[in-house]
Amino acid sequence: MSATGNGYVLYMTFKRKTKLKPPELMTVNLALFDFGISVTGKPFFVVSSFSHRWLFGWEGCRFYGWAGFFFGCGSLITMTLVSLDRYLKICYLRYGTWLKRQHAFLALVFIWLYAAFWASMPLVGWGSYAPEPFGTSCTLDWWLAQASISGQSFVMSILFFCLVFPTIIIVFSYVKIIFKVKSSAKEVSHFDARNKGSHNLEMKLTKVAMLICAGFLIAWIPYAVVSVWSAFGEHDSVPIPISVIPTLLAKSAAMYNPIIYQVIDCKNSCAKSSCFKALKKRKHYNSS
Repeated sequence: MSATGNGYVLYMTFKRKTKLKPPELMTVNLALFDFGISVTGKPFFVVSSFSHRWLFGWEGCRFYGWAGFFFGCGSLITMTLVSLDRYLKICYLRYGTWLKRQHAFLALVFIWLYAAFWASMPLVGWGSYAPEPFGTSCTLDWWLAQASISGQSFVMSILFFCLVFPTIIIVFSYVKIIFKVKSSAKEVSHFDARNKGSHNLEMKLTKVAMLICAGFLIAWIPYAVVSVWSAFGEHDSVPIPISVIPTLLAKSAAMYNPIIYQVIDCKNSCAKSSCFKALKKRKHYNSS
């Protein structure tokens, strides 16, 4: 479902690639990261799960861990920049006229380099990748935090730069947006039709971004909590059956975004249809 949904998003955007606006470029980038984690990681996990053991050796384990961390980190940083873009566009209107396609491309380059840097650190000796406790997939070696100062610094660094700091930016951006929308509700009602339509479009994009970020964080935070507990808690303090559930939830995150896109589009297309208007009118008569 993840590969099909994100593949469809990529296909549809490729057909109109010359018309893409900066926010849409970020959506494409997010779909690309989600598609990558679907096709490079999940087949290894599925095949190993059917065999009840990891089948692809040490190098396969390192590749699987790298791919999962690279595409997962890329997704989170993409959503972080999207939330920051939404915040600046809603709260500082002049920013919207300043942002151009070339700025979006620079942001994309930064995202890919940022994710590649942190995912490659374990390959060059700072940290490492290791099998999960249940033995059918691989991830960052969280247990290094108890083995050495270097391992502890690695775990602390990736937790801050690849989870805590991006999450703080996301939460800050959407909290500020909510307060701004509430305070400017009266002001928006006095817009002319053109400005009001533009504002409605920005709010639609913001709602989509909020849903995507919420879905991602809900999927990944349990995994992060279990990982931190494994890193700094007592050895084997997390039962193996419990450690499987957050992993599966995190791996499902890439599936939600295409569903969110389709639900929002369906909701808006239904809202514009005469059938929906007739239903709304009928509901009004019933309530009267």
